[in-house]
Amino acid sequence: MLRELILACTRGPHDDTPERLRLRAVLLDQLRASPQQAVQLPAPTDPRLAAVCDLLRRDPADPRRLAALAVTAGAGERTLSRLFRRELGMTFPQWRTQLRLYHALRMLADDLPVTTVAHRCGWSSTSAFIDVFRRAFGYTPGVHNRPRQDEPMAARRVGEPL
Repeated sequence: MLRELILACTRGPHDDTPERLRLRAVLLDQLRASPQQAVQLPAPTDPRLAAVCDLLRRDPADPRRLAALAVTAGAGERTLSRLFRRELGMTFPQWRTQLRLYHALRMLADDLPVTTVAHRCGWSSTSAFIDVFRRAFGYTPGVHNRPRQDEPMAARRVGEPL
């Protein structure tokens, strides 16, 4: 259920419709109620898809589109697009966003400034990063390492490996 909620909340366009706000509220409720687990980013088995994912894991700020990455992997853009959906259960932009958010969590856990994290993870601006982070986690990256009122710091698991 959590996977489907996450996918529904990360599909574009990113607006604050009543439906999306309700979905996000349910997602946050379920995350709070679920046992604390490390964030999972699906890993591919197809070698062409794995090559693209490895490139982006090494450099999440890589700005290349799927077409350019497909050339380096020796595959077509449409083939990779289908592989992302079939093997990883999400589109390329959704997977890249999840990857960037994972790297952002790790950097924030190391107390790097939000602006530095935004640029190292490939967002075009700090405000774009803050917006995506807030939509994904329900709070801004600036308060990420500070305990929230409803949750003691010891209960949070920050930057765990995938």
